[in-house]
Amino acid sequence: MLTILALLPLVGGVVVWFLRGRTARFVGLAIALATFVFSIIVAAVHLGGTDLSEHQVWIKAFGAYYALGLDGMGLLMVLLTTLLVPVVMLAEPRTDTDARWGGQVWTALVLILESLSLYVFMATDVLLFYIFFEATLIPMYFLIAGWGGPKRAKAAVKFLLFSLAGGLVLLFSVIGLGVSFASQGAPSYLLADLVKLNVSPSTQMLLFLGFFVAFAIKAPMVPVHTWLPDAAEQATPATSTLLVGILDKIGTFGMIRFCLGLFPDASRLATPVIVVLALISIVYGALAAIGQTNMLRLVAFTSVSHFGFMVLGVFALTTQSISGTIFYMVNHGFSTAVLFLVVGYLAKRRGSVEINSLGGVFQVAPVMAGMLLLGGLASLSLPGMGSFVGEFLVLAGTWSRYPVVAAVGTLGTVLAALYILIMYQRTMTGPVTDQTREHITGDATWLERLAVAPVILALLVLGFFPKPVLDITDQTAKQAMTTLNVSDPAPTVGQGR
Repeated sequence: MLTILALLPLVGGVVVWFLRGRTARFVGLAIALATFVFSIIVAAVHLGGTDLSEHQVWIKAFGAYYALGLDGMGLLMVLLTTLLVPVVMLAEPRTDTDARWGGQVWTALVLILESLSLYVFMATDVLLFYIFFEATLIPMYFLIAGWGGPKRAKAAVKFLLFSLAGGLVLLFSVIGLGVSFASQGAPSYLLADLVKLNVSPSTQMLLFLGFFVAFAIKAPMVPVHTWLPDAAEQATPATSTLLVGILDKIGTFGMIRFCLGLFPDASRLATPVIVVLALISIVYGALAAIGQTNMLRLVAFTSVSHFGFMVLGVFALTTQSISGTIFYMVNHGFSTAVLFLVVGYLAKRRGSVEINSLGGVFQVAPVMAGMLLLGGLASLSLPGMGSFVGEFLVLAGTWSRYPVVAAVGTLGTVLAALYILIMYQRTMTGPVTDQTREHITGDATWLERLAVAPVILALLVLGFFPKPVLDITDQTAKQAMTTLNVSDPAPTVGQGR
């Protein structure tokens, strides 16, 4: 079932490539919806207790296997991926305008990207994971370079160079991991085997650094984040949604599955430095977002801050913080989707996403302004939104081990209110400007509303009823803590006099 799930969009992408016009769009959307429905079936079967893992010898000499499996975190990432793809297809009705290739190529590349991402989240062989980790760069490069702003080619190259640099470092660690394990017995890249690897602390740290650097670039963390604002500004909003909502999650996903899972000793030793980097990302990303005049760049910098929270949750090394990070990953995918897509709707009408080019939009397009407000409130983690639950758990889990770090991290929540509300006030409220009245002559269409509705609904449902998903995230968090051989800090109660 896992192979069928991963291959369905790939086969669909190949078919769509040879279609034309509206037929390609409809077929691509149908395949994306079918993949989403099938992922729900897979989730139901998995949660019902059926083992869906697949295991076949691939390259015997290397100990490489075609091995797929699902844990709680992988399942949630699969569902996030299969939901966001049909959403962006609905939200991106035109992909031919000012593009190098036709709309059917865009649709095909999105489906191929979905297939490769699903393999990344389900691979339980490190070499297989690495191959698909690198393969996701190909369709994303062409999605950025083929469609978007006037500097899209430069942004695409920058994205590719940063990602390839991270991939090269990761490759050295993957090779070193395989060689180290083979020296102790039969070669294998299976995760289940590699967790038993016994190497010196210095070797483990070197291997850990290769994985962490690659995932930090993907996440993205300061100071290796600079590719993201350029890519988000120049790509189409739908492409940016896929980039930040799906591909960037591979960074935090990899930190939990591989850094914590394979290198527990190194993870504990590196925690102080990584926690400081996470705090820098939180505060710097938020301050940079406040200073932006372009709405797409603003959303990109908010993600730098949010990924700082996620990395902080991973390396706070508590069950609560790790579970909160996984929950945060899901909801961040939804909140950024709303922001990017609604900004895209505005750009399509106004022809610009500069903050000073808009004003009073609420009076002429109240539904669009309302959708942007909901996305913004989710981004600043308003109670009642799913992102609040994740951010609260990250900070609460961090507080139990590092109270000062959690106190500084809370500053990011305060700054989030500033960058969202200032942007909303300047663009949506106040008197209608002449530019707004001239260009924004209609509210969101029924198709635009339909595209955004599922992710807004998901944010609200997860905000008020988080327990079913938290039950899933807790499983992964507890397993990570067991592997790390770390216990949660004991609660302290003040002594009365």
